[in-house]
Amino acid sequence: MRTVQPSEQPQPKGHYSPGVEHNGLIYVSGQLPMSLDSREPFTGDIGGQTELALRNVEAVLRAAGSGLDHVLQMTIYVSDMEMWDAVNKKYAEVMGEHRPARAIVPVKDLHFGTKIEIHAIAALKS
Repeated sequence: MRTVQPSEQPQPKGHYSPGVEHNGLIYVSGQLPMSLDSREPFTGDIGGQTELALRNVEAVLRAAGSGLDHVLQMTIYVSDMEMWDAVNKKYAEVMGEHRPARAIVPVKDLHFGTKIEIHAIAALKS
């Protein structure tokens, strides 16, 4: 087992790793729509938040030697299910033809006032 820390991402303040690789799988901790260099949250429109959170997932996967095209499953937490269509539209743009298993789960609050958090499990590239 090894931890995954993207070089462009500062160490998390919490007691966790951005990712963990084990037995050919990468487990990506929940990624918020935050700038990787400044760790400032983006609280604008949900489309922008969705893309930024997905790009942060992608950064962890790249650091582990994988990519979005190897995602097996994503769990997307949103602060309001009314955003489902907008989230799904941006998700489809970013993910392209790749369709991993997915759940969208409504939650009351997310950290820093953001509207989305994305967790993923992916395979390493062979």
